[in-house]
Amino acid sequence: MSVVEPGTPCWTDLATPGLDDAKRFYAELFGWTGRVSPEPAAGGYTVFQKDGRAVAGVGPPAAPDQVPIWSTYVATDDADLVATRVEAAGGQVVVPPFEVFDQGRMAVLSDPAGAVFSVWQPMAMRGAELFNAPGSMCWNELVTPDPERARDFYALVFGWHAEEQPGEPGPYTGWRCGALIVGGMTPPLAELPADLPAYWTVWFAVADADATATRAAELGATVLVPPRDTPKGRLTALRDPQGALFSTLAPRPVRRATA
Repeated sequence: MSVVEPGTPCWTDLATPGLDDAKRFYAELFGWTGRVSPEPAAGGYTVFQKDGRAVAGVGPPAAPDQVPIWSTYVATDDADLVATRVEAAGGQVVVPPFEVFDQGRMAVLSDPAGAVFSVWQPMAMRGAELFNAPGSMCWNELVTPDPERARDFYALVFGWHAEEQPGEPGPYTGWRCGALIVGGMTPPLAELPADLPAYWTVWFAVADADATATRAAELGATVLVPPRDTPKGRLTALRDPQGALFSTLAPRPVRRATA
């Protein structure tokens, strides 16, 4: 299994009270299969697989009043140090670092605008085994009304550098970690509900954005942003039947050089 570098999104999972319904929905939408954890204390936590490789997880919410949510996990070699940096930078430690059986050490954190994210210090479980292919995570994006404060916060926590990039309909920020752009940041879209707090959204790659949006609606999802072309490809924002937000992206074809 390949190792995801520290500071890079490495995993995503869904917390939802409708565990069985979520398994059916995403299996139908992305062709995922599920592997349920044998640990009784895991509460039925399931690892979704695509073509036999882990791509995401789903489990029960941590608290009865938690809304269904997809979480972004950022790889780290020291979850405790990241938690300390989050507090020093003005964020909150929602769940202090703890070990998940023999799989890894994690913490749940939030930035100053309230966007929740997690960190993962791997042990037996390194993270996702497939990225950027249809049915797997391909992008992670912070949607926030306070991008200036986010720039300072994530620079202090992960050493990320904010870089302005072309975007539609307006400027777009990429998060650079070393040599790579590992995520993005954008202000809230006009099409989304105005009362949404800052949040991290997960994008899954698909072969056909329009067909995926149609199928998601047939399965009970809400299409918040209909398929549209962006510099990265054709994007759709969705809300699953239990209320969790996620996006899909049909990446632009890579143009091959011609002689």
